[in-house]
Amino acid sequence: MESGCRSDLHLPLSYEPHYGGIVVDFEDDIIWVRADPVVCVQQCFPKLRSGPKVGSQNIKSCHIMSKRKVQNAHLPIGECISQVHQTLRERFCHQRLPERPEGVEAQHKHLEELLRRTAVHGESNSVLIVGPRGAGKTTLLKCVLRELSKESEVQKNLLQVHLNGLLQTDDRIALKEITRQLHLENVVGDKVFGSFAENLAFLLDALKKGDRSSSRPVLFVLDEFDLFAHHKNQTLLYNLFDVSQSAQAPVAVVGLTCRLDVLELLEKRVKSRFSHRQIHLLSSLTFPQYVDRVRAHLSLPDDFPDRKFAQEWSASVKTLCEDKSAVEVLQRHFNSSKDFRSLHMLLTLCLSRVSVTKPAIRPADLLDASRLCLADTKASMLHGLSILELCLIIAMKHLNDVYGGEPFNLQMVHNEFKKFLQRKSSSMYNFEQPVIMKAFEHLQQLELIRPVEGSAAKTQREYQLMRLMLDHSQIMEALQKYPQCPTDVKQWAMSAFA
Repeated sequence: MESGCRSDLHLPLSYEPHYGGIVVDFEDDIIWVRADPVVCVQQCFPKLRSGPKVGSQNIKSCHIMSKRKVQNAHLPIGECISQVHQTLRERFCHQRLPERPEGVEAQHKHLEELLRRTAVHGESNSVLIVGPRGAGKTTLLKCVLRELSKESEVQKNLLQVHLNGLLQTDDRIALKEITRQLHLENVVGDKVFGSFAENLAFLLDALKKGDRSSSRPVLFVLDEFDLFAHHKNQTLLYNLFDVSQSAQAPVAVVGLTCRLDVLELLEKRVKSRFSHRQIHLLSSLTFPQYVDRVRAHLSLPDDFPDRKFAQEWSASVKTLCEDKSAVEVLQRHFNSSKDFRSLHMLLTLCLSRVSVTKPAIRPADLLDASRLCLADTKASMLHGLSILELCLIIAMKHLNDVYGGEPFNLQMVHNEFKKFLQRKSSSMYNFEQPVIMKAFEHLQQLELIRPVEGSAAKTQREYQLMRLMLDHSQIMEALQKYPQCPTDVKQWAMSAFA
């Protein structure tokens, strides 16, 4: 091979026949040195600005080429599929905030003004953001906080406390979380000391001693706000709203909820201290826009390493979104939920089927993923029950039909099962009472049946009232799919009455 550079550099060699030359890598450019046409060697140099220079007399011929042109290389199909999985999974799992929420400009402006008055001018406020799941309540709030955080005054002064009704299930846990997030004096590390009364008194004293001019404003965000209304005496809500209505430390209380009747859940003393400001978010998304979002979520970025594969992928996504069966699946999901989190779950299941042998999402993949997403979990649980447990479920179904959905007990179910046995000469369904009791308890553990609220705890297990948590269609669907289900059991289930 012809010498293309000085021999005293002692650099590693690696064969790369695709490029056909020695590469000298400066910071911004690549110099391609033409080598022997048979043996193509790529020699990787360190940055040569401070080291020995490559003389022009040692280079036969060269041309400078942008590094971005390396992206035109055709990667192996396996590497392309790996890149697709990494890119799309990151997009589905790590949501990025939009520059500005679409279709909610008025709500964005209203909420931003409210929080700015608290953060900058020390004015206390309270507001509820109401809308169905997936309408963008949390996204709206995060976008507003992102805009406000760009102002130095807000960034320095505003304290934020984030609570969730699913996590803070009572006021004691919620108060400890507030104390921990505000780093008050009774916190050591992540542990909060003191009783509920002491923590509440300490927090209220800390808030009430302040004033608009000297205190740092505090923003309380209550996600799943309706669950806080179920806490005993609504002590936390009462005190937060009470502070927000008084001329003390500036406080903003923002609640996020899916319930339109949330104000009806508040006690009179709590409701009187709430400002009754509500911001409603209603999804105005149309189905064509929904399909466009699907296409955008599945598209690859412009800087994807293999442009040819990216073009083929984009063409396959366009074909998928125009396929009739795929459109029907998307229409079904659109009608059931416009929440993009459920859409991301559907697309993630589709993406898991993409492999080297199947380098594109097909309509059949979308249909299978839809079946998994919309599968009835309770009906699926019935497939794993024993014949005895299935017979008890059918007996409960007949009791519901006869008594109009009234609660039942084990003794009633057993008597109904005996009626079925009396009509059959076979003894294959004869079980002892303890075995039936164990099967009944297993159904309760699976939450296919549950005790009636307020039923006496001292009642014998045979006579404790229960309700069936399955409907007729779920039972019949499970029977059709049950492996090797006896014919007489199917006929018993399909009969109108036992």
